Amino acid sequence: MNNIKAIAAMSGGVDSSVTAYLLQQQGYSVTGVTLRLIGDNIGALKCGASQEADDAKAVCRRLGIDHFTIDFQDEFRENVIDRFCNAYLNGLTPNPCVECNKYIKFDKMLDCVKNMNCDIFATGHYAIIEKDGSGRYLLKKAADLSKDQSYFLYSLSQEQLSKVRFPLGCLTKTEVREIAAEQGFTNAAKKDSQDICFIPNGDFAGFIKQYKGLGPSSGKFIDKDGNILGCHDGAYMFTIGQRKGLGIALGKPAYVLSTDIAANTVTLGENDELFKRRLEANEINLIAADRIDSPIRVSAKIRYSHRTASATAVQTDDDKLIVEFDEPQRAITPGQSVVLYDGDLVIGGGKVKCALD
Repeated sequence: MNNIKAIAAMSGGVDSSVTAYLLQQQGYSVTGVTLRLIGDNIGALKCGASQEADDAKAVCRRLGIDHFTIDFQDEFRENVIDRFCNAYLNGLTPNPCVECNKYIKFDKMLDCVKNMNCDIFATGHYAIIEKDGSGRYLLKKAADLSKDQSYFLYSLSQEQLSKVRFPLGCLTKTEVREIAAEQGFTNAAKKDSQDICFIPNGDFAGFIKQYKGLGPSSGKFIDKDGNILGCHDGAYMFTIGQRKGLGIALGKPAYVLSTDIAANTVTLGENDELFKRRLEANEINLIAADRIDSPIRVSAKIRYSHRTASATAVQTDDDKLIVEFDEPQRAITPGQSVVLYDGDLVIGGGKVKCALD
């Protein structure tokens, strides 16, 4: 296997560092590549920024392999940050990690494989890839379900799945840190990033205002009957299901039921009004099949932190997916991704377009 050239996508964290090590142990000729996505002037958790690249380079030195940093800041800004901001400004609640995997990490790493005359690349994601008898590549949940990242990977193409490896898929996080410590990696105990990399303080509204140069845009909180309940500074600042940070006191808990960007209104109501049974999704990508022509039973997740729920799914058009849950689900949110599973197998998914009555 020594003649097989592999790229290890290295973010500077412990997962990607152990990925590079495991590739080397498996006999690949490994090169470490860090994608510089965010400059040092954005946020405190800088994916591919100078400190992260230095950490990755230090691991590569210890492993005796080459390391390169490739600048994709413009592409990241256009395909992730701009998409994120524009989605909120159009009343959606996006998941930037899904967009980053789709448009940057896997797309650009596949380009690196081709441009650097390598054979495969590997990342530190927790997921498993298998190949079925027909030659189709399948995506499955990781062995460590507490770290499973298959939800973020549903948009991968067959070409990408054929070229990528996930060496951590069958390991636990504890085992990964133990390997890093045994190898003397300085980032063995490095804290995992939990936030959006370009918004480490979690204040997405503040980030959008600053990034887009927006001022206050006075709007109204209303109830379902259109009665005015109070004022806010912009409907884009709120997301379905939100309770905290509304800046309004009604004497009882209030939740965001919907937003209307054009009218600049935010509709508030009771928690039980957030539950819906059906959704429509578009921007579909299927991994385990070419098409879902007839209704199938699935387990579905409507956001990463959501538990899978039993449902029936059917594809009613080339880019239209209807998912009906056995039990109503809370805060089905346009812009988020719905991912379909059959046990541990990822069938595919799409972007939530709307909840249906």
